[in-house]
Amino acid sequence: MGKAASFPAEGGCDCGTTRYRMESAPLFVHCCHCRWCQRESGASFALNALIEGDRVTELGEPPLLVDTPSNSGAGQLIARCPQCKVALWSAYSGAGPVIKFLRVGTLDNPDLVAPDIHIFTETMQPWMTLPAGVPAVARYYKREDRWPEDSLARYRDILPLIKAYRASRQTNG
Repeated sequence: MGKAASFPAEGGCDCGTTRYRMESAPLFVHCCHCRWCQRESGASFALNALIEGDRVTELGEPPLLVDTPSNSGAGQLIARCPQCKVALWSAYSGAGPVIKFLRVGTLDNPDLVAPDIHIFTETMQPWMTLPAGVPAVARYYKREDRWPEDSLARYRDILPLIKAYRASRQTNG
């Protein structure tokens, strides 16, 4: 995970229309090898920094939120630059806008953030070799077993917001 001293850190799209600032280090970083991430990214994996939505400050023109399918069937919103259409982050149905899955490659310095775990390695490209020392799981994991204590504490702080988001989705259809 990125060093706290390296943050805030800025990033944005290719054309510079939509920019953002990560105000702190992420909660946790996934290198996801699922087929959905492969298809959406056009690459062998997606590298996403999970961070509280209120710790991402939007700069410049706001992103376009595109509703797309997801493996869960509940969908996701992908924040894209309205001009060049680069994907900047996603919000999944489980936590909605409370947690953003920020695309690490859109950071001005993507070297700040390395994967904390490789997930869905059962569908990883067969030619890929994972680095030693980074946990890898066939599918997903239990947060309590993998996240560091400071990230779990931050998660507990936003859990009421996540529960409220989920409740609003149940009452609004």
